[in-house]
Amino acid sequence: MTVPVLVLAVCFVAFTNGANANFKGVASLYGSGTTTLRRAALWGTATTFAGSVAALFITRGMLAAFSGRGIVPDALVAAPEFVCSAALGAAFTSFLATRFGFPVSTTHALVGALAGAGLAGSGEVWFAALGKSFLYPLLFSPVVSAAAGAVVYALLKRCRLAPDRRTPLLDRLHFLSTGAASFARGVNDTPKMAALLVVIPSFELRGGFLLVAVAIALGGLLDATRVAETLGKKITGMNPGQGFAASLVTAGLVTTASLHSLPVSTTHVSVGSLAGMGLTAGRVHGRKVAEVLLAWVTTVPCGAGLAAVAYELVTRF
Repeated sequence: MTVPVLVLAVCFVAFTNGANANFKGVASLYGSGTTTLRRAALWGTATTFAGSVAALFITRGMLAAFSGRGIVPDALVAAPEFVCSAALGAAFTSFLATRFGFPVSTTHALVGALAGAGLAGSGEVWFAALGKSFLYPLLFSPVVSAAAGAVVYALLKRCRLAPDRRTPLLDRLHFLSTGAASFARGVNDTPKMAALLVVIPSFELRGGFLLVAVAIALGGLLDATRVAETLGKKITGMNPGQGFAASLVTAGLVTTASLHSLPVSTTHVSVGSLAGMGLTAGRVHGRKVAEVLLAWVTTVPCGAGLAAVAYELVTRF
C-alpha cells in the first residue's frame, strides 16, 4: 500500500462529502426562493471551505476520534490498508447516495466503514465504544433538530420575525444563518477525514486539512445538484421566513456540536430542522422524508460492507 493510494482515497471521500453535504447548510436559501441553486451552492461552498480551514485550530480533538483508536486494535489503526479501506467504504457509500439524490451522513458512512474494515482486518471491533462515542450523538441529533425546528419556527412566527415574503433584512439574516451553518459543517466534518491521513509517517497537519478542504469544495461545486434538489424542494415546501427558521436551528446545533468536538451529522440536523419546521407549517412531504430515513438506516451497514470488500481487495493487490 503506497502513500499516494491512501491520499487519493481520502481525497475521494472528501470529494463525495462535499458533493453530498455542502448544500445542506444553504438548502433553505434555494428552497424558499431567496436565491438560485448556483448562488446558494457557491455561498455554501465558500463558507464550508472557511470552516474547514478554521477546523485546524478549533476541533483537533476529533482527529483522534476518527482515527479508529478505541474502536479497533491499535495495531490495525496503524495499518495503511485499514485506513484506505475505511476511506473507500465511506466514499463509495456517499457516492452512491449522491447519485440517487439522497442526503446521507458521511459521518455515519465513516463510522460504518471503520467498523467494517476492522471486522475484515482483525475481527475485533469494540461496539460499545462505537455506540457511546459515535452512534448515540448521531441518532440523537435529528430528533433534537426536528423538535427545535418546530419550536423556533413557531416562536419566530408568533413574534412576526418569520414573514412569508422576502425583505432586505430577512435576506441578509438568512444568508448569514446559512453561512454560519455551512461554516460549522466545515469545522465539524473536516477533522473526520483529515484523521485518516494521520497514519502517514510524514503527515503534515496543515497540509492534510488544506487537502481535505479543497476536495470538499470541489465536490460541492461539481456534483451537488441532485442532493440540492432533494434538500431544497422535496423535503418540505417553505417560504423565506420558514427557511430562515430552519437555517437558524441548523447553524445553532452544528456550531454547538463543533465547539464541543461532538461528531454530529449536518445531514441529520439540516433535514431534521427542515422536517420539524415543515410539520409545524403543515408542508412536509412525508413520502420523501420516509425515503431519506430509509437511506439513513442503510448508511452504516453499507459503509461497513463496502469497507470490508475494499479491505479484501486492498490487501490482495
